[in-house]
Amino acid sequence: MATTCPISKADVKLHLRVDHTDDDDLIEQIMLAATEWAENYQRRTYITRSRTYYLDEFPEVFRPPFSPLVTITSIKYYDTDGVQQTLDSAQYRVDTATEPGRVTEAYNCNWPDIRSMTNAIEVIYTSGYGAAGDVPDDIKAALKMLIAHLYEDRQAVIDKNLYEVPLGVKTLLTMRRMI
Repeated sequence: MATTCPISKADVKLHLRVDHTDDDDLIEQIMLAATEWAENYQRRTYITRSRTYYLDEFPEVFRPPFSPLVTITSIKYYDTDGVQQTLDSAQYRVDTATEPGRVTEAYNCNWPDIRSMTNAIEVIYTSGYGAAGDVPDDIKAALKMLIAHLYEDRQAVIDKNLYEVPLGVKTLLTMRRMI
């Protein structure tokens, strides 16, 4: 879940041409909702933060779902006795040079045997561009467009022929979309 938007409220209000404070709470809510939607659409994290995801088994190569991958904090798994263990980082390699990032077995190592169960593996990783200023400008432009769309069309619309999300937003976000 996005906890912050890479664009300041002042910049958003300038884009919206809003010069009052009456809608500040609404604008902040829309900023977070737009950021979360865009991150999920692109499968990216904008401002660097920790994320967690789960696997049922070790694949040969796995890719954390949100890019850009910065680091793997830990990989925990349930061994065949049902006891949670932390995998030694010497057992795997983290590739942050390619996108999406990936994790593979280290040379001459094998993934450990695990208990056959749902969510047997917990991967805690860090992803993101860095601080708000490091987020690419095309993403910020798309966010401004999406925020403006959500601000201007606050209600569900039935009688207008509108796209769910404006075409320009998807066009900008698709350039860096991870599939």
